[in-house]
Amino acid sequence: MTQTPKNIAIIGSGLVGSLLAIYLRKKGHQVTVFDRRPDIRTIEFSGRSINLAMSNRGWRSLRKVGLEESIKEIAIPMDKRAMHVQDKPVYYQPYGKEGEAIWSISRGILNRKMIDLAEEAGTQFRFDEKVWDVDLPEAKIYTGETVKSAWKEYQFDLIFGCDGAFSRVRHKMQRRSRFDYSQNFIDVGYKELTIPPNADGTHKLGKNSFHIWPRGQFMLIALPNMDGSFTCTLFLPFEGEVSFENITTEQEAKTFFKTYFPNVRKEIENLTQDFFKNPTSAMVTMKCYPWTYWNKVALVGDSAHAIVPFYGQGMNAGFEDIYQLDELMDQYGDDWDRIFEEYQKLRKPNADAIAELSYRNFIEMSSKTADPKFLLQKKIEKHFAAKYPDKWIPVYSRVTFSERPYAEALAIGDEQEMIMKEVMQLPEIESKWDSKEVENKILELLENKKAT
Repeated sequence: MTQTPKNIAIIGSGLVGSLLAIYLRKKGHQVTVFDRRPDIRTIEFSGRSINLAMSNRGWRSLRKVGLEESIKEIAIPMDKRAMHVQDKPVYYQPYGKEGEAIWSISRGILNRKMIDLAEEAGTQFRFDEKVWDVDLPEAKIYTGETVKSAWKEYQFDLIFGCDGAFSRVRHKMQRRSRFDYSQNFIDVGYKELTIPPNADGTHKLGKNSFHIWPRGQFMLIALPNMDGSFTCTLFLPFEGEVSFENITTEQEAKTFFKTYFPNVRKEIENLTQDFFKNPTSAMVTMKCYPWTYWNKVALVGDSAHAIVPFYGQGMNAGFEDIYQLDELMDQYGDDWDRIFEEYQKLRKPNADAIAELSYRNFIEMSSKTADPKFLLQKKIEKHFAAKYPDKWIPVYSRVTFSERPYAEALAIGDEQEMIMKEVMQLPEIESKWDSKEVENKILELLENKKAT
């Protein structure tokens, strides 16, 4: 169905806001994007980014508006994890089947490109313009210098809140009766660090791997950039024995990196500098409902469902919101009540599921990836999945290399976990992990699940 052109405001010029603008322009709508920050194309990107990992859901959303190929030109495929466990050689864990990869992409570079593309499509951007208030029933927004200064009023037909975890649009919706809202911070923060390229511009570590240094309560990750550098993220508790609060001098930072990350010690000067230059940021899971107000206002991306970054799905989930909104616009035309109602019903269970999966992956990546029992379980699952690909798709693959609902991945993953719990109890599992007996046990348990 075609739609009658509307005058639409998007609050937030991040990845989700700029992609949504491109989608809405393709539908013939007039689009204005407001952002309280300056145009990021004109400033140095701040050091609080975690490199993005684009996977199937994100690519599908870009493909639909013809952007997949041009974005792939600024991304690097990573087909495996490189695990840097203390006192052991680096070992590799392929992500999926042959040819499956997630793509490392710099947030700043991608965001700049998306704003360019949205502008080329005819979107108007208003940077350095802060939205202070939203009149939900009237779809009006009010902007100004400060909360006390004179405000400018804008009238729109529809407003989309794409303004992140601490959304001004959602803040206004929260004051409505029967609006559910929760936020949970984890007690781990993160800091962006950099490993520069070699003198000849090549990467210092394997560039087609996602590098992880798991250390129990904390970890370091590194993702490759096009210029030969790596964007690293240090995840560390705010307080405690090994924590941000306990690293206050350059010497303490150097000792910390030398002790826990000996194979990056050549980079210590650089890492130490970044450690004190870049801010320490917090991570939050934010849930709310409803995501829409009448046929006037809708939340998209982090403003509706902020998650911790440990599944690399924050951007992918936000892009999938847009993809499904677009499908609903095709289906229901000008019936915006129906579009918004279906959108939130469809997306909410999946947003909750990926929030749960992301939190679990945090536990898994930091503490379990060095646990022999956990690694054996993963080995058994991989062995079985290779033999019976129609009977066992690992949760990671369901989330990352498929477009099936997140809620389905969570439910099936829980069933698989219960099966593996029983399998791991088998006597002498270490020596017979790849035996016919173990294989038959999994098949039997899968049959029992089907029967119940």
